[in-house]
Amino acid sequence: MKIMVAALLALAPLCGALAQPYPSKPLRIIVPFTPGSATDTMARPIAERLSSALGQPVVVENRPGAGGTIGIAALAKSPPDGYTLAVVSTGHVVNPVLYANLPYDTLKDFAGVAPLAGLPSVLVVSPELGVRSVRDLVAMAKAKPGQLNYATAGIGSAAHISAEKFRMAAGIDAVHVPLKGSPESLTETMGGRTQFTWTPLTTAVGQIREGRLLALAVSTGRRSPAFPDVPTIAEAGFPRGEFNFWVGMLAPAHTPREVLARLNAETQRALQSADLKERLAKLGAEPMAMSPGEFDAFLRDEYAVLGEVMRAAGVKAQ
Repeated sequence: MKIMVAALLALAPLCGALAQPYPSKPLRIIVPFTPGSATDTMARPIAERLSSALGQPVVVENRPGAGGTIGIAALAKSPPDGYTLAVVSTGHVVNPVLYANLPYDTLKDFAGVAPLAGLPSVLVVSPELGVRSVRDLVAMAKAKPGQLNYATAGIGSAAHISAEKFRMAAGIDAVHVPLKGSPESLTETMGGRTQFTWTPLTTAVGQIREGRLLALAVSTGRRSPAFPDVPTIAEAGFPRGEFNFWVGMLAPAHTPREVLARLNAETQRALQSADLKERLAKLGAEPMAMSPGEFDAFLRDEYAVLGEVMRAAGVKAQ
């Protein structure tokens, strides 16, 4: 009897902790890319609104490197209690093609919380390059096979997927220069060290509007409201170059369903708020709405389809 009482007393603090309403402490959102990247740009306003809605601080932590796998590995090791989340992008589902020994399972070790937005990627060049259209760029690349360089935010990033789809659709030979993130790829392109880059539109809006970069096309099937004069890649003559880039939020696998549901509801509410919708529209982003289960199914589909794109591009696991 004394042993049973002692055991119950030992469990009492744990039971009390479990009984605390969620959330009862600060949350952390891991962004596996650099500040200023598309994932970072999306994560920060969502963190602000989640903090207000949940009544707890929500801290954004940038952990870039290895195509986002360093930050995602940290999420996989975190307790499945809803206090550690991550904002990832399309590259998350193609990393298994790129890395032979990932320290996590892309489909089994995570639970979808919510998609955040679909973002057009945009093909940009320096105005000093002397091209004014996609066809101009393709003609230059064909006249100088293997001599043009294109920057991306790393192998398997959304920028890389966009660039490979475009390169294959246009039938051009150019040299891939993988960098740490989107801001770096824009800097190299503005400086003329790389001739073009595809980047999520959110990361290039300022440079385009300031005239430091020239937008040639967007990757999606319709024009971006942020730049209605910029044609789609299909309108530019290369329909097989279309690509839809997305950003979404994950939690560790086995996070309680009620916690995922709460986070999903608050995230979707934030995305539908007038001020955030206006802010996203200026960045060329369009909010996406799915339940956690629907987002899981979406991730499985993207995993299959985009993995094939990377393999077709000749990407091999390292």
